[in-house]
Amino acid sequence: MAFKPANSIQDLQYFGEFGGVNPSISDSSTYTFLSAKTMFDTFEGNADGCYLYSRHSTPSNLYLGEALAAMEGTETANVSASGMGAITPVLMQLCGAGDHVVSSRTIYGGTYAFLKNFTPRFNIETSFVDITKLDVVEAAITKNTKVLYCESVSNPLLEVADIKGLAEIAKRHNLKLIVDNTFSPLSISPAKLGADVVIHSLTKFINGSSDTVGGVVCGTQEFINDLRNVNSGASMLLGSTMDSLRAASVLKNLRTLHIRMQQHSLNATYLAEKFENDGLKTVYPGLASHPSHELFTSMMNEKYGFGGMLTVDVGSLDKANELMELMQEKNLGYLAVSLGFYKTLFSAPGSSTSSEIPEEEQKEMGLSDGLIRFSIGLDADIERTYNMMRECMEKLNILEPEMA
Repeated sequence: MAFKPANSIQDLQYFGEFGGVNPSISDSSTYTFLSAKTMFDTFEGNADGCYLYSRHSTPSNLYLGEALAAMEGTETANVSASGMGAITPVLMQLCGAGDHVVSSRTIYGGTYAFLKNFTPRFNIETSFVDITKLDVVEAAITKNTKVLYCESVSNPLLEVADIKGLAEIAKRHNLKLIVDNTFSPLSISPAKLGADVVIHSLTKFINGSSDTVGGVVCGTQEFINDLRNVNSGASMLLGSTMDSLRAASVLKNLRTLHIRMQQHSLNATYLAEKFENDGLKTVYPGLASHPSHELFTSMMNEKYGFGGMLTVDVGSLDKANELMELMQEKNLGYLAVSLGFYKTLFSAPGSSTSSEIPEEEQKEMGLSDGLIRFSIGLDADIERTYNMMRECMEKLNILEPEMA
């Protein structure tokens, strides 16, 4: 039977302390023990079901982690205080001094900055490559390489990674394939395609209400135990712990993710097709013109579509800024970073979410000044939204007025 991620979430059953349909929130930073030996065993990691200290774990965090592991089809998961609080411990757990990472060149700006500017302090070096060219990826591997890193759908250029192909390379060279799946929850299941570790920023689509920052690492029980180890675990020792109240909040929102992703995808597909027909330079994995359209189609869980992210290039940063300000004025969305909100969000990534990437490297990867990244919202009447966006573009001479 095919893996169906939303079913896996739905099939989990948690009862609250008093029979509530939501699990009770463990609002404690520390936990009592009935015996001193149990405390010792818990420190050693041998007392299953016992809780020690909330930086290590809490019942609320474990409930959310279990649900996210079910969604991704991994053995377990560990939640964190932010997406970067998930990414950085994974890389630090798997790499030490003298090690090497091969990473996609088009990744979230914070991840790029961590690999480019921060990990060299620990003598960890990274080669940034075009992840869509498997021969280039394999050629970048050295005897010191430990990790292949990519995003299922890259931020902001929406390049699509061949996860099966990358997994085969990783296996051949005894590397760990880490995939950030933030842009494509439910649509793509990287672990089922061979990824060793799957990461999300929960801040985005999974939570969906732009009121919480969070992250998750999905993987094997052994690897998650390593991350949580009190003596050597990067998640435990770096301390990016999610708060129990936030974990409970995200878990509630996760239950509607399947409905939201279908609407995000439906709306984004409609707008992408309209914009492309208007002659705008539009990038969206659901368009036949996208270079990896067939690859995405071969990997996707069809029901959830091609995601809610698209880009449009309007030629210059000035024109992009004018358009975004006008669309915000017309209440078509918000000029804001992040994604996955019920309203459309738009930004010029070259001067915002990807600003950590030097200008010459932005140009090399095709990140132009006029590029606008859209996170398409849950609008009930997407035709109306399109017509209003088109009016804004006509007013700024981005599009010619339609003939009557």
